[in-house]
Amino acid sequence: NIHCAAELAYTMAVTEKCDVFSYGVFAFEVLTGKHPGELVSYIQTSTEQKINFKEILDPRLPPPVKSPILKELALIANLALSCLQTNPQSRPTMRNIAQLLAMDTADMR
Repeated sequence: NIHCAAELAYTMAVTEKCDVFSYGVFAFEVLTGKHPGELVSYIQTSTEQKINFKEILDPRLPPPVKSPILKELALIANLALSCLQTNPQSRPTMRNIAQLLAMDTADMR
């Protein structure tokens, strides 16, 4: 199941890092407007850990043109990317994610 971290299939132990992986999948689903199965598979198998987030945005929505919005979307895409690391220990914690989002939101005020 692409919504679950690979290690869950082997250990059957649900951990916070599994939830972090699922959060990354969900974040990409919101950004792309569709199930990101192919994108997640690409990220998991690619040696290059970069994506052009402008290319993955939901094409049904008008492209963002304001710099603060682009910055927000880039942050979310980069956070989602970090959540999909194959090694669970390389993924951030949900606390880290919440802190980064809160700091960025505070900067927007």
